[in-house]
This record gives sequence, structure tokens and C-alpha cells, in this order.
Amino acid sequence: MGGSKISIRENLELINERIAAASAKAGRRDDIQLIAVTKTIDLERIREAIEAGATDIGENKAQELSDKMNSLGTTTRYHMIGHLQTNKVKYIADSVHLIHSLDRLSLAEEINKRAKKIGRVIDVLIQVNVSGEDTKFGISPSEAIPFIESILNYDSLKVKGLMTIAPFVEEEAVLRRTFSGLYELGEKIKSSSYKEIDFQYLSMGMTNDFEIAIEEGSNMVRVGTGIFGKRNY
Repeated sequence: MGGSKISIRENLELINERIAAASAKAGRRDDIQLIAVTKTIDLERIREAIEAGATDIGENKAQELSDKMNSLGTTTRYHMIGHLQTNKVKYIADSVHLIHSLDRLSLAEEINKRAKKIGRVIDVLIQVNVSGEDTKFGISPSEAIPFIESILNYDSLKVKGLMTIAPFVEEEAVLRRTFSGLYELGEKIKSSSYKEIDFQYLSMGMTNDFEIAIEEGSNMVRVGTGIFGKRNY
């Protein structure tokens, strides 16, 4: 590797500069939360990112998140950003900061049950499949509000906002349509003033599209490759 070794610190600084620039371009005044996506990344490199200022890490698999929580302790906040199987909630219930991928009633029931058992409230985002792709998990935009209303009485679970994954395409118009669709849905939910909801986050935008997401209203972006470089699977 020699001189070509990826500098996680430099990458992180660059991503933060790009977030600030996109935010300024959009005339935003609010904070944009950066989630460093650590899927397949070893603990040494994650620690390097944390030392360089990463405050939040995101994982796609519950077991991997659980292992990292056990190894890294309270040095960072942990986000479950991938599809969550109902039988895996138990591995992350005690330490997860935010679950981004609540997409069905059985999962909501399990999160609520596990949270109640350990005496905490677990914060969640509703995953919405704005683009309607068959390959993506998430609730359709038209079903999102009825779904949220069906879980309002789950008092060990707190809806904090929405999440979506955009199609992996180059066309800016498609990306903007996806992100603005989630933003509009969020505004609709906020205007309904459900007292049980503490609507704070729109989690949207990844390495290849986070600037567009920020311009369209995202305040939480999930960046892996941009920080840690291309993954070796």
C-alpha cells in the first residue's frame, strides 16, 4: 500500500466540508448528522474514524452491530441502518441509538416488547420505499401514515422520523424525486402534530448522492465508501 493508504481522517474532513457546502448551497441553518457506515470495516479502522471525530456509526447487520457495540463500548452512537429481522432485535435492543429501518408491524411489536423488557424507549425511523423498487425494503409512501398511526400506542418505541434509500442511478432528477418525496411525506406527518411522535430526522443520502439529499431536506446522511474507501467483500 505504502503512500496510497487511505487517510480516514482526511476523508472524514472532506465529507464534512462537502456536507457544509451542500447545506450552505441549500440555505440550511440546521445541523446535518453524519453516520459513518462501517459495514465490513474492521475495528481498528472504525477506531481511527472515531478518533478523527466520527460520533455515529451505522451497521447493516444486527449481529455485526452487536459485536461492534461490545468491542467499542460507549465511544460512539450506534445506528441500525439495514433490514432488521425480528429475531435479531434482541441483540441490539440495549445499546442501539436509532433504528433506521422499521418497515413492518411485527418488527414494531418486537422492538416495543424488547424495549419494555429492559426499561428503555428505542428511537426508530420508518423506512419508506419512495422509489417503489422491488429490490428495496420499506413501506410505500401511501401506507406510511396509516402504519405510523397503528403504532402510536407503542410506548417503548419512539418514531423520530423517516428513512429512504434512493435508486443507485446517475440521473439527478430520479434522485431528487425520491428525496423530495420523503421530505414531503415528513412535512405531512409533522403537520398532523401527533403528540406521540418526536419528528426530528430525515435519513437519506449516501456516498454517491448525499449532497443532493441535503439540498432536498435530508438532515442525516449515511456515508461508508466516502470515509473508508471501497469495500473488499
